[in-house]
Amino acid sequence: MKPVEVTGVPQQQVGIGMVCPFDMALDRELWRWMPDSASIYFTRTGFIDAPVDVDLCRDLNNHADITAAVRSITAVGPHVVGYACASGSFVYGMTGARELSHCMIAAGAAAAVTTSEALVRALDVMNLSRIAVATPYTSALTGLLCDFIGEAGRTVVSQAGLGRDHEIWTIPYAVTCDLIRAADHPDADAIFVSCTNLWTYEILGLMEAELGKPVLSANQVTAWATLSDAGLVAESLSGDDGQSLFARVA
Repeated sequence: MKPVEVTGVPQQQVGIGMVCPFDMALDRELWRWMPDSASIYFTRTGFIDAPVDVDLCRDLNNHADITAAVRSITAVGPHVVGYACASGSFVYGMTGARELSHCMIAAGAAAAVTTSEALVRALDVMNLSRIAVATPYTSALTGLLCDFIGEAGRTVVSQAGLGRDHEIWTIPYAVTCDLIRAADHPDADAIFVSCTNLWTYEILGLMEAELGKPVLSANQVTAWATLSDAGLVAESLSGDDGQSLFARVA
């Protein structure tokens, strides 16, 4: 049999490192925002046997654990590393979020951004100041997110939460849509849907069209910020899908 002639080389990839909590179940969702030129290199923090509450999120802010996770992916040379956890990055306020990014850079990341910092960057680019907050969290954790947004110079005009402390990735789209509607307020410029373990990709454009305002999510802003830092956001979504954030190239 004549050998098959193979030509060409594999498409060159721009790497994006992603540090996730141990219970992250939505790797596939983050991939949805990636253009063909990008690859995500996922790594996870160590297992913690606890409900999703304030104490757990403080434990997820462990710099030693995150340092080890970042070092595990620097061998493949990602252009940027994201910390894909909203609560783990807002639990200690703006200072805590920045310290996590500094920790990742000290561990070898060429550039770094946390989900909470990505949210602030998105609000800056879109000039949004009055925010409605929708979360699957307990009330205490939702309160800390509202404090973080206030510390970032924004006003939280309304909020709604589901009170869930486990298996957030099992929440159906219909429940999340009702949560977003419950959080909305006439004074809100936008709605932020928190938690990187909550499915949102399929509904963001639909809810923006229904409510007439930007609807941002934790995974969306994380993908957008890491793609921006990697110089690839213009190659991703054009905005035709109804997600207004990705119509803004930054």
